[in-house]
Amino acid sequence: MLSPKSILITGASSGLGAALATFYAAPGVTLFLGGRHRTRLDNTAGTCSALGATVETAVIDVTDRAAMTDWLARADAQAPLDLVIANAGISGGSGGDGSTDGGTLGSPARIESAEQARRIFAVNVTGTMNTALPAIDLMRAHPALTKGKGQIALISSLAGFRGMPGAPAYCATKAAVRAWGEGLRGTLATDGIELSVVCPGFIRTPMTAVNPFPMPFLMDPEPAAEIIAKGLRANRSRIAFPFRLYALVWLLATLPPNLTDRFLNKLPDKPGR
Repeated sequence: MLSPKSILITGASSGLGAALATFYAAPGVTLFLGGRHRTRLDNTAGTCSALGATVETAVIDVTDRAAMTDWLARADAQAPLDLVIANAGISGGSGGDGSTDGGTLGSPARIESAEQARRIFAVNVTGTMNTALPAIDLMRAHPALTKGKGQIALISSLAGFRGMPGAPAYCATKAAVRAWGEGLRGTLATDGIELSVVCPGFIRTPMTAVNPFPMPFLMDPEPAAEIIAKGLRANRSRIAFPFRLYALVWLLATLPPNLTDRFLNKLPDKPGR
């Protein structure tokens, strides 16, 4: 979609979500911003308002299906949604306090706690569905326009191309979001709804700030938001970046697991939550 005027973004309190909100903020644009942290969400809203956008905020948990359905319906009734970005997500790994035995980073017992794994799936997969499915229903009811009925962006990750021992649940959830979105794209095209799956690499956010290991091609959220917006304008099915890291993980995913397991098992763990 070339110039969305009514945009809903989850996980807009900080990081990539806040950068996307700021990128789209302009006079004549209405932003519906959701997040879990009131102070940080208000900071994002203040920045966007200063840029001329009309901003509505909601402190909301994406795992709450009823609340999400109600929020999207109220937003769409106020200003029919052009673009919905399902960005909210959490991470966690098999190091530190995420392991069931309380082991230290790099402990031989590299196991995520059941609570952590279930929470990551609830937010990253169920939360994405709780955002996208109501949006689809609402957009299907929109009148047919020259440029279609609306657009949805699902934020996955380059981590979704291969399961990593250091963060198995996170990788699995991002793989699920990617596959689900790519499957939905063809279905929704017949309804005039565009859908893109976004697969970023490492972005400098509170989520990555805790990582104790090198993050190749680490990007700031602002240029990442520009890349995503450019891909959405072009209605690209998959927006994966940076290219060099994308090429590396794509190659890794094509190799037989028995050739790559030994290498991957030696990589540093991501801290648990």
